[in-house]
Amino acid sequence: MYMRCMLVLMLGLFSSVSWGADWVKEKDIVIYKDAAFYSAFPSIVVRPDGEVLVAFRRAPERKLFGEGGSNHTDPNSFLVLTRSEDNAETWSSPSLIYAHPYGGSQDPCMVQLSDGSIVCSSYAWAQVRGDAVDRVEDTLKHGQFVFMGGYLVRSEDGGQTWSEAIKPPPVPGNLTRTVFDEPCPAYNRGAMAEGPDGRLYWAVCIQSQLKPKRISETHLLISEDGGKSWEYSCPIAQDETASFNETSLYWTPEGTLVAFMRTADYDDHTVIAWSTDGGKSFDPWEDSGFQGHPHYALRLPDDRVFLIYGYRHKPFGIRARILNAACTDYETAEEIVLRDDGGSTDLGYPWAAMLPNGKILAAYYLNQENGTRHIAGTILAQD
Repeated sequence: MYMRCMLVLMLGLFSSVSWGADWVKEKDIVIYKDAAFYSAFPSIVVRPDGEVLVAFRRAPERKLFGEGGSNHTDPNSFLVLTRSEDNAETWSSPSLIYAHPYGGSQDPCMVQLSDGSIVCSSYAWAQVRGDAVDRVEDTLKHGQFVFMGGYLVRSEDGGQTWSEAIKPPPVPGNLTRTVFDEPCPAYNRGAMAEGPDGRLYWAVCIQSQLKPKRISETHLLISEDGGKSWEYSCPIAQDETASFNETSLYWTPEGTLVAFMRTADYDDHTVIAWSTDGGKSFDPWEDSGFQGHPHYALRLPDDRVFLIYGYRHKPFGIRARILNAACTDYETAEEIVLRDDGGSTDLGYPWAAMLPNGKILAAYYLNQENGTRHIAGTILAQD
């Protein structure tokens, strides 16, 4: 903490940048909405030519089949992609990224690498019929669904075509197994980060305890080949009572790797951890003092950080903070309310990107009056 405080003082001495919230909301937009589909969990990539890609998970709206409603597990949930060539004003019809052969996919999280390739991580749930689900032990379950762990796909042509699924390795200490009684491959919802060394860094979640209550931890994997293979590095955050998951990574200009984490059994507080040795180890995690999850950190042109997160407390919506370049003023940075018109807690999971016109696009999923879950957005401009 001492080194981070000294860095803040140095930044203040040598920079005239104001840390105030000088980005303002310009308008809200709808990126994709169809009453026939439950759409959620977006991520954004802006291509070198200015084209904007938004990936999301789309599943049938189960109310149309006479069911009580939709949720986050569905055998027909696929990863899809929509495009904009005019700074998020209009969007294409969705195209398919990937449909898992054994079940429904979740949370397509894209990262664009310096060579222009795109890596997209996801994870899947397999539906198990009848009482067979009761015979699957040492795993995560959601009703009749059994967790399958994570996978990745890659694109070399701007998201036009995608590779077959890449199965990452299991993480040491993870207790969960798939429906095939195999160790669950690594998984996460959140942003990977390409490091200054060209390697790809990925914060993943494990279940370190299943009974008497479930406890999860976060750990770091590193890829030397753009996500095709992975090696274990170190723990990010562990605790005997609190759980950590859904983590986004961010590299500061000074070369510090920052992890923004969702928590469970910790009053929904955001927690943060720093690695100052290139991902070999992390300092003990710190409580940010504010609520919200999950997160995405976007570097602004002046090296400050636009940190956006979902807010599942009344009034439901989307919030953000603008942090200093070192991400150390999280306790005092002003909270910006982007949306407070959500219809329930089933919303959020934001992502953000700088548009070619110099504005910020924030994308997230939203419901209003508990209606159709759709991909919405907010455009911010500098005041």
